[in-house]
Amino acid sequence: MYTRATMKNLDGFTASERRKLRSMKDPYGIQKFLDDVPYHLADTAWAPRRVLAERTAHCLEGAIFAAAGLRANGYPPLLVDFEAERDTDHVVAVFRQNGCWGAIAKSNFTGCRWREPVHRSLRELALSYFNSYVNLRRERTLRRFSLPLNLQRFDSQNWMTTDQPLWFIVYQLFQIKHYPLITPAMAKRLHRIDERLFQAECLGKAYKTNGG
Repeated sequence: MYTRATMKNLDGFTASERRKLRSMKDPYGIQKFLDDVPYHLADTAWAPRRVLAERTAHCLEGAIFAAAGLRANGYPPLLVDFEAERDTDHVVAVFRQNGCWGAIAKSNFTGCRWREPVHRSLRELALSYFNSYVNLRRERTLRRFSLPLNLQRFDSQNWMTTDQPLWFIVYQLFQIKHYPLITPAMAKRLHRIDERLFQAECLGKAYKTNGG
């Protein structure tokens, strides 16, 4: 349902851009869009408008784009940050249906993308990523998850349509409260994943070329 408030929240987009976002209809439609566009490796922080124009995104940009898509379709624009050790952080857009959490994500690894809305808590959602959240040394690296960050707080900075990079969102993700997923003792006992699982996680992975 597109309320008057929803339409006002999309004022910065053109009519064509609004139609595109609304045509995704629901969280899974947003995920399908992200799955269909290539993953890129540039050190950028594009706003959702730029992602729509370029039709490519990385983890951070995919999550922020998904938050805008959620907003366009009647959901709050929420992000959750995952912190890892000896690995990069991962950001997902989260939503609730019938009291349970799901997630939309863009990732260079197979298992760190979509989650069905069947998780009773954000901790339960975060744990669903644990087994497939690995680094190139085959180590399971996920350690902490954040409180949800509502991107509505950045409306005055035009986070959905600005031409400027969105590093201010990243800085806020660094600052919000995170909760541990496992204890230090658990972390010491973790095993590395086997080659079969690692290759499955790397299916379709984008790699940097010699040119950068």
